[in-house]
Amino acid sequence: MVGLTLARRLAQRGRAVTLLEAAPELGGLAGAWRLGEVTWDRHYHVTLLSDVHLRRLLGELGLDEQMRWVTTRTGVYAGGKLYSVSNSIEFLRFPPLRLVDKLRLGATIAWGARLKDWKKLEQIPVGDWLTRLSGRRTFERFWLPLLRSKLGESWRETSAAFIWATIARLYAARRSGLKEERFGYLPGGYHRLLTTFGAALAAQGVEVRCSAPVAQIGPDPAGGVAVTMGSGEVRRFDGAVVTLAAPLAARLCPGLQPDELTRLGGVRYQGIVCASLLLDRPLGGFYVTNITDDGLPFTGVIEMTTLVDPAELGGRHLVYLPQYVPTGDPLLTAPEPELRERFVAGLERMYPDFRREQVQAFGVSRVSHVCAIPTIGYSERVPAVVTSVPGLFLLGSANVINGTLNVNESVRLAEQAAAEVLP
Repeated sequence: MVGLTLARRLAQRGRAVTLLEAAPELGGLAGAWRLGEVTWDRHYHVTLLSDVHLRRLLGELGLDEQMRWVTTRTGVYAGGKLYSVSNSIEFLRFPPLRLVDKLRLGATIAWGARLKDWKKLEQIPVGDWLTRLSGRRTFERFWLPLLRSKLGESWRETSAAFIWATIARLYAARRSGLKEERFGYLPGGYHRLLTTFGAALAAQGVEVRCSAPVAQIGPDPAGGVAVTMGSGEVRRFDGAVVTLAAPLAARLCPGLQPDELTRLGGVRYQGIVCASLLLDRPLGGFYVTNITDDGLPFTGVIEMTTLVDPAELGGRHLVYLPQYVPTGDPLLTAPEPELRERFVAGLERMYPDFRREQVQAFGVSRVSHVCAIPTIGYSERVPAVVTSVPGLFLLGSANVINGTLNVNESVRLAEQAAAEVLP
């Protein structure tokens, strides 16, 4: 979505743009795939009413007015039981925490939503900040399992700005005057959005090439940059923007200065192993079920068809089971039958009424570089967009410094760079 948005904004400024995509279809992490008899998003995505950058883009593509907005429920799996925490009363009744713990937790979230100085928070370890505000018991029983679910043991090196960015996005609607925050989706999912986006780019004159992997990018002696394709073909451009994860960008651009390559290689990433299941009936009725118990093979349950109309999926119910892992984790190369057994067994443990015969289709997506870990003082070490190679720019997930990785943030990142950095 960073590359697509950049292509659109640069074409609108009259630039001749070529978009090179290694995969057979556009989309990257936002791409769609075939699961059983349906085509839907490979990973789970949701749009918030306050996602102004994405919604403006959807409006340009004639899609925003077709969005469907739904109020969903949230669950927590703790102590081997499922609890609903979808409103204030349910939260106050949540048994794993004492009343004082809940009050401190609520105060932490409310305080975080009001803070503006994320740079100061970037210097504070997230564990220290949450323990000071919420108390050790609340941190260990509530916050720590959630941090581990997203960051693994890298939570120890993560700054408090990570939690601030998460809270800020969820509270953006209330700060803008909306009475509630509802979740939205586009009928047809991201497959429809990307198909529409690709057609709009072509109509603008953008050359869109899929199944076009790039092997190397470097300076062209005649000026500009030389792009060597995987086929060996060399194409020359006035400039190029690489939107890959930082370590992958370093491999693609070996002609950068040593300090640039060091900075790119120093960005640590979390990957994901995300299973998608089509079921013949719903599970627990929660859009998101956060898991605080140890021992499950996934870090949350996203029951997408509590948001998306099951009719979009032939009457079936779509569930995502994500497991965030460090780059290089063995799960990223584990055989699919092994992963299926692990994930299905986990559902059997969580939901006593679930039977594996309910699974109509199963697929697993694995991505080694998803989001950069926001370590202490990260913004001081973030790779620069402008490089030492004239005409070569780097703009990827590593450049998200005061937000969380999502589609709205990707669009915002691209638009800011197009307006402030790119010629």
